[in-house]
Amino acid sequence: MLLRARSYGDAMTDEIRPFRIEIPDADLADLRDRLRRTRWPEAATIDDWSQGIPLAYTRELCAYWSDTYDWRATEARLNARPQFITEIDGLDIHFLHITSPHRDALPLVITHGWPGSVVEFEKAIGPLTDPVAHGGTAADAFHVVCPSLPGFGFSGKPTGTGWGVGRTAAAWAELMARLGYDRYGAQGGDWGSAVTTQLGRHDAGHLAGIHLNMPVVAPASLSMEDLTDAENAALVSMAHYQQWESGYSKQQSTRPQTVGYGLVDSPAGQCAWVVEKFWAWTDCDGHPEHVLSRDELLDNVMLYWLPATGASSARMYWESFERSFTEGSGGSVDVPTGCSIFPKEIVRISRRWAETRFTDIRYWNELDKGGHFAAFEQPEAYVDEVRSFFRLVR
Repeated sequence: MLLRARSYGDAMTDEIRPFRIEIPDADLADLRDRLRRTRWPEAATIDDWSQGIPLAYTRELCAYWSDTYDWRATEARLNARPQFITEIDGLDIHFLHITSPHRDALPLVITHGWPGSVVEFEKAIGPLTDPVAHGGTAADAFHVVCPSLPGFGFSGKPTGTGWGVGRTAAAWAELMARLGYDRYGAQGGDWGSAVTTQLGRHDAGHLAGIHLNMPVVAPASLSMEDLTDAENAALVSMAHYQQWESGYSKQQSTRPQTVGYGLVDSPAGQCAWVVEKFWAWTDCDGHPEHVLSRDELLDNVMLYWLPATGASSARMYWESFERSFTEGSGGSVDVPTGCSIFPKEIVRISRRWAETRFTDIRYWNELDKGGHFAAFEQPEAYVDEVRSFFRLVR
């Protein structure tokens, strides 16, 4: 039932191939050598993070990465989960596919964003696929499909233009069909929210519903009349993001190739570029290691460093940024929708704003704790939110 390739077209195109991560020792030695030879800048002229990730912490984190962090343990843990590669629309797509032991489980495709990866969902996969083993009930079980976005992780790097949000959503629809799933759910945040939203528009006939932890609507849809306190706070947050937090997106959406040289060549640069966002976007009370371990932060960085995706992952912004909230926030979405709003999310909208885009909101919850990387930061709350919505549409 779960791994049947469709018979049309070129058989090699539809092939689903098992995949294992096998990083050569030489690549790990090269990483340690580059870290030890990092040419560091001087410290910032202030003592906080407002000019960027502080020098002292970055040096400490990179020293740990070089001397203590154990990639082989992470590699073994990831390889313990079923992983596959399949070619869709000329590009290899890497994905985890963890099937539930419960017969009536609902297939669920979960999509990460930038600067995330499939490791964001590791702590949620067990409770989602086998809720009974984690104190839940079989009625909440899912078969989880977790792809790496094009140009991210161990997916292929596009060699031509066009791999934006819409094309990625079409590839996910094909992936779920190729796995034999005629009816499924979809979940995502960040770019995963935009991809999931597009799935809701273009594969509605196969979707039970979509769940978003960062729903986005076009700015023109935001009513400015009779603003609630929460809406006023959201506008202040959006203005702060535009002024102080969005430089990375301007660079990646306009000159991804230029930024890619430094990210692919310097592990310290790649680490700083990613981890600074975990400080800014998590509900971490001032330090990312308050909510995620040092190893977890580096596990995620490694999925950018090892496959050298600094440029290719940035290119998602070039492909989609101006259109992402044309594709991702323009036009109605009519499938059943659930939204979970975490308080430290970088874009927070109200339900009335969301209803201008999503016409069938079945579930809406505003949580007290958590940020942009919901499954990574607050896995129990994330699992509860996903279960609560999909109970309504199974």
